[in-house]
Amino acid sequence: MLQVSVIRDEKEKIIKALQKRRLKNLEQSLDTILSLDQKRRQTQQQQDSLLAESNSLAKEIGALMKSGQKDQAEQLKARTADIKRTIAELGPELSKTEEELQKLLYTIPNTPTDIVPEGGGPEENINVHEWGVKPALEEGALPHWELIKKYDIIDFDLGNKISGAGFPVYKGKGAKLQRALINFFLNEAEGLGYREIQPPIVVNEASGYGTGQLPDKEGQMYHIGLDNLYLIPTAEVPITNLYRDVMLTEDQLPVKNAGYTPCFRREAGSWGAHVRGLNRLHQFDKVEIVQITKPENSYQALDEMCAHVQGLLKKLELPYRKLLLCGGDMGFNSAITYDMEVFSAAQQRWLEVSSVSNFETFQANRLKLRYKNKEGKTQLLHTLNGSALALPRIVASILENNQTKEGIRIPKVLVPYTGFDMIN
Repeated sequence: MLQVSVIRDEKEKIIKALQKRRLKNLEQSLDTILSLDQKRRQTQQQQDSLLAESNSLAKEIGALMKSGQKDQAEQLKARTADIKRTIAELGPELSKTEEELQKLLYTIPNTPTDIVPEGGGPEENINVHEWGVKPALEEGALPHWELIKKYDIIDFDLGNKISGAGFPVYKGKGAKLQRALINFFLNEAEGLGYREIQPPIVVNEASGYGTGQLPDKEGQMYHIGLDNLYLIPTAEVPITNLYRDVMLTEDQLPVKNAGYTPCFRREAGSWGAHVRGLNRLHQFDKVEIVQITKPENSYQALDEMCAHVQGLLKKLELPYRKLLLCGGDMGFNSAITYDMEVFSAAQQRWLEVSSVSNFETFQANRLKLRYKNKEGKTQLLHTLNGSALALPRIVASILENNQTKEGIRIPKVLVPYTGFDMIN
């Protein structure tokens, strides 16, 4: 969430930055925010002034009563009563204004940083790096949704039977491959100093608002109505919310956490031929890395997180590319996002497997996540997160890119985790 003080001081700069997202009615929304903020501050100032006058009158009344000037004291008591009534009337007005202001602030996305290009969609993202050789498959190579049937390792029909579309059942070597990838990703994160966290996979409303999934992604999250809880769309939500309303000290930074969770997304209206099989699911597994840093260190942390994800893809022998997302393709909370995409040889297209983002102070402001520096000054922190990695499209690419006449070859780095080197 943007800070009102920043909007007040840097309105034109914010408008220019948000234009990269190609938003409509932006200036009108910011003007409404500033108008509500002015009303809030004026009401608060009036309330504070009246409270100070009331306190002053109380002392004066006490002095008059002691000196026997009862009549004058009674006159001041009448004024005090009027002040208390006015303060009581201002209370609901202030609360209503603050509520309206907060609701509107929740609708304004983060401002893209300077290097983010303007754009409305994926076609305007920038390819900043590419690695690996696209494999040339033999004639008759199959897409993963055919391979999983051939080797009986993932079953969409069974998942549909017990849950619905988008909830696959992993079997035999398919299940072991899932577990191997999770353990590999967690071990690699631990080697870089990330502390493993196993968080709840349901969160309350405050957590959803804290990291920005609510109200922006409300329709995409599975909601447990009776308990007003939400199934998490990513481990970022519970792991970052560990630090909601927390004041860290400088020597506790940076915070580096990693966690594996299942993730749940309704993905309403996103089904079609281009998202067959594992390309898009309602439930999938993912290892997430999260960092909390001082503002001056967050872009170095972003580079380190991208390098970590790229290193995983190299070890898995998967050709990939790194994209800098344009303003219109970035997430609501993000100041900058890099996507990593792997090449699927059987589908002949790129598949997104990771997003690494710096949110700067956007989440920290919602979370009230701050630190106190050595001079005792309080500051908002920067939060970052990245998929390291999401499993479905990684599995799809491993199956498609490594298919041979003898079976599907397992990347060497995974063999110690799977216990086998071929699916056949």
